[in-house]
Amino acid sequence: MTVTTQNISTTWSLAALRELHDSPLMDLVFRAATVHRQHHDPNEVQMSSLLSIKTGGCPEDCGYCPQAARYHTDIEENALMTVEQVTTAATRAKGLGSSRLCMGAAWRNVRDDGEFEQVLDLVRTVNGLDMEVCATLGMLTPNQAERLAAAGLYAYNHNLDSSEEYYKEVISTRGYEDRIETIGNARKAGLTVCSGGIIGMGESIDDRLKMLMTLSSFSPQPESVPINALVAVAGTPLEDQRPVPIFDMVRMIAVTRIMMPKTTVRLSAGRTSMSPEGQAMCFLAGAGSIFAGDKLLTTPNPEAFEDLEMFNNLGLKPATAYSKGTKPTIKQDPGGPEAKTRIKWSRPGHKIERNEEKRK
Repeated sequence: MTVTTQNISTTWSLAALRELHDSPLMDLVFRAATVHRQHHDPNEVQMSSLLSIKTGGCPEDCGYCPQAARYHTDIEENALMTVEQVTTAATRAKGLGSSRLCMGAAWRNVRDDGEFEQVLDLVRTVNGLDMEVCATLGMLTPNQAERLAAAGLYAYNHNLDSSEEYYKEVISTRGYEDRIETIGNARKAGLTVCSGGIIGMGESIDDRLKMLMTLSSFSPQPESVPINALVAVAGTPLEDQRPVPIFDMVRMIAVTRIMMPKTTVRLSAGRTSMSPEGQAMCFLAGAGSIFAGDKLLTTPNPEAFEDLEMFNNLGLKPATAYSKGTKPTIKQDPGGPEAKTRIKWSRPGHKIERNEEKRK
């Protein structure tokens, strides 16, 4: 059954979550740290690497994204990377301590074409390096999810970004329900789910909590929830947004940890503006993963050696691959024209004024 907002049952009321979120910070962090220690090794943090395998030229109008073709940013469009290029990048990341590689392509949705066949080869290759393989490729049909799973994909990332209400203020070229359906397609194919959002886009605290309510009510809950702080990029509609205060990130991570005890909470974009002390507080509040490497798709990120030094100072150790799951076995490809699923993804069609201004 496809997961939709209609058949999701919520267990947290917005009022209860707001009370939790606004509780004294030390109390909130202590409660989150207690939950974290019940389900996770508090001194173990997974290092993941995020690799843009196809950069720029995206037809979407996401207000935060420098890869949208309609905005005037300095992102250089690149073709899909080869197996050799990805192998080199993955091997380097593994050597620096990363146990997961997430490959991202600037697509609206996956197409059944030669490029998708190439992505399947990339997944098989990274799986053979004994790294957890994650992909974020846009909307995904059931058959495409099954083919990725057969190729050895471990996780599929598809962020909700924000609440369903505020989503319409950031993106007009795709619907929220499409994102829910894609997550359901990945889950039905046996993939683990990585889905979170971005804070600092102008949303309210309630919008942030509503997003967590949707994520936490999935059954099962996502194995990974990335919490991103907006990295405002010149040329995008959100370029003038102020950086997210560190305590906003700490509160968001703590609430996520309490709501989803077994989930890996990923401290994701925005770490370049965080001090080691601020990141340490995020780890205390329940973050169990970071993205390592000098770039997250197209935005800056701390150097891997800086992260290793921080780990050493905090007494943290990098997690090994598949420490919370089983390595997928590569299976026969279930693809073929007769197996393809045709889905017409939605285009809501409303106009977002700030997005239109940046497009001109």
